[in-house]
Amino acid sequence: MVPLLEVMGLAARNATARRMNRAGRETPGGAFAEAQARLGSGDRAGAEQVCQEILRQQPDDFPALYLLGIITAAGRRHEEAACFFERAATLQPDEPSTHNNLGNVLLELGRHEQSLASLERAVQLRAEYAEAHYNRGNALRELRRFPEALAAYDRALSLKPRLAEAHNNRGKVLRELRRFAEARASFASAVQLSPGNAPALTNLGVVLGELGQPEEALAAHQQAIGLAPEYAAARMNRGITLQQLKRPEEALSSYEEALRLKPSDAEAWHARGGVLAELERPSEAEVSYQRALQLRPDYAEAHRNRGELHWQHGRHESALASYDSALAARPDLPLMYGMWLHARRHVCDWRDWHSHTAQLVERIERGELAAQPFNLFPLIDSPPLHRRVATDFVRETCPPTDVLPPPPPHSRDGRIRIGYFSADYQEHPVTQLTAALFERHDRGRFEVLAFAFGPGREDAMRARLRRAFDRFIDVRRQTDRDVALLSRELGIDIAVDLTGFTAHHRPGIFAHRAAPVQVNYLGFPGTMAAPYMDYILADRVLVPSESRAHYSEQVVYLPHSYQATETHLPLSEKPRPRAALGLPEAGFVFCSFNNTYKITPEVFAGWMRILAAVPGSVLWLMKNTEIAAANLRRCAAASGVSPERLVFAERVPLLAEHLTRYQAADLFLDTFPYNAHTTASDALGSGLPVLTRPGHSFASRVAASLLHTVDLMELIAADQAHYELLAIELAHAPEKLRTLRERLNHQRATAPLFDVERFTRDIESAYTRMHERCLAALAPEDILL
Repeated sequence: MVPLLEVMGLAARNATARRMNRAGRETPGGAFAEAQARLGSGDRAGAEQVCQEILRQQPDDFPALYLLGIITAAGRRHEEAACFFERAATLQPDEPSTHNNLGNVLLELGRHEQSLASLERAVQLRAEYAEAHYNRGNALRELRRFPEALAAYDRALSLKPRLAEAHNNRGKVLRELRRFAEARASFASAVQLSPGNAPALTNLGVVLGELGQPEEALAAHQQAIGLAPEYAAARMNRGITLQQLKRPEEALSSYEEALRLKPSDAEAWHARGGVLAELERPSEAEVSYQRALQLRPDYAEAHRNRGELHWQHGRHESALASYDSALAARPDLPLMYGMWLHARRHVCDWRDWHSHTAQLVERIERGELAAQPFNLFPLIDSPPLHRRVATDFVRETCPPTDVLPPPPPHSRDGRIRIGYFSADYQEHPVTQLTAALFERHDRGRFEVLAFAFGPGREDAMRARLRRAFDRFIDVRRQTDRDVALLSRELGIDIAVDLTGFTAHHRPGIFAHRAAPVQVNYLGFPGTMAAPYMDYILADRVLVPSESRAHYSEQVVYLPHSYQATETHLPLSEKPRPRAALGLPEAGFVFCSFNNTYKITPEVFAGWMRILAAVPGSVLWLMKNTEIAAANLRRCAAASGVSPERLVFAERVPLLAEHLTRYQAADLFLDTFPYNAHTTASDALGSGLPVLTRPGHSFASRVAASLLHTVDLMELIAADQAHYELLAIELAHAPEKLRTLRERLNHQRATAPLFDVERFTRDIESAYTRMHERCLAALAPEDILL
């Protein structure tokens, strides 16, 4: 804030009027002059003593009260200052500077509405009062009334264009409004007018980072530190920028420097926790988050990130408690409501489920950034809503950027270079499906490069993938911009995002345009709604004509299933007997090895009705967490089904052992509205029929797509009632089920789903069509193969 007011100017302007109290008696002029002189020489205590003596003689002396307000405010004794200014304003209600100063003090006390009222009185009394307009902007900013705050700053600057602090705080408001380029201009003006202003410099650095210019941001923070070595905020912001630059060790050092200067800075402790989590030092990260929360118990972001740390390390109950605390502290914390619901889905905690889901939709419809796009798929079968959430997410977190110029199409000579970008180049469902594709690309026509940006476990799958690609490039420690530049330098013609908005996503790489053509494929089952994604790979079942409008990308309709699949799944030679798997030797075994977050209360209720109609049957589920298993058993009992009829399969280290287990089941029951994807192809590839119920969204139609490809359309139910009826009928018709299994086993040798060579040629045809359109300077369009 600017200084409250120049005291000498006040006294000179009001030399006569303010020497009179309400009784008409004169103020001791000599005493007041002495107080002013002492204050001018830096003797605040002496000035205060003189003013107090004046008030003992004349309790309603306006100048003495005013000067005491100045003195106590300068000493950060804001409660006392407010009392003095309030008394002064009562004595002379038409003096605007008193209302301005009172507003400032109330703002320091966090009494924002009262502050605003005082400042509005000041500008009513003196319309050309630049400082009061500026301070009014500060109060409006604290009240998060950003458009009004911006107007107040603009008014102040129209009156006093060289008011550096107004430029600085105007930049803060523009940043809140996500008008980053304008914020940068405001901060730059503040720095130009006040070159030694370290806070303005580091604010400029913050917004440069948000504009995708981290190197320039780092230079601004360094300059701020040079100007003010003891300014902790500049060191913390430098740490944030170093994290953006993928230099986490240096970021950690910067946070620790900030904490040495200001050990009570909750934000710095929180940031330190985040970088320690990134460096996979969870116990130290936990200490940092705890310290941040001790300093600020209502720190919503720290509760959230501590919860995420616990979740990643299997501490699900404490993670959920942290998420509860985050929402309690800040109900509108971006993405938190969806994260909280998603975590509850993982553990099958369905209390008040329908009201929570309805509230999520309400939040989305009123414009809140309430959930990540992926969180919607298991909840709501609505392609329009999925697109809206993805659009909001892109706008707020990864919008297009013009930092780099558009990449030119590459020459017509030579091979087409495909860059596959993924966070999941290790044992993972996506790589289980795609490894054979990467191996079988026609190297005479295509060069295939991997860009890896995930955690990167060095397992057998990662070793296989290193061999499968022409080049395997680890880009974890490179910024989005640098990865996009590297992709351009390597001549990538088509960049394929295999991650989308799933864990460890990096859409910023594509926002910078890594290649002339960019494709959304496989990892994210829906539209990314990003202007920089040109195509989505699908098939006719996944995106029927009535849903086409809900995809921002141009749709490439592959001729069979969109899903790449291994030709020969690695099954164990000797299947284990049922008893060794915890299953009954006799009785029908329904199986659903989907992740528990895909199980909804409606799906589970249907399964319980199926079990009730098939005596002696069991439901074989994957054991994700102990909490989920306990909750599902409890729900089974509440449905009148013995909890012992739920059998939970433990996770096993070997893929072959896991896949062979499917042969012990009789029928796979799919989930809705988020189907089995890799899990469905695993089941079909292991010879286990899959019963599904398709909906409208991409995620709800994947199993139907796979069943079309293996010619088992009779296992595609029309609705929930039909789904349950088919499951019960098949359990009571062993011959019919045996026939289906025989057909499936025959299809495993001939169906397109299991013909990776055919799939590779199909996707290569799609890439060729995309590339040809690009070379011809034609806009992307739907492609039907």
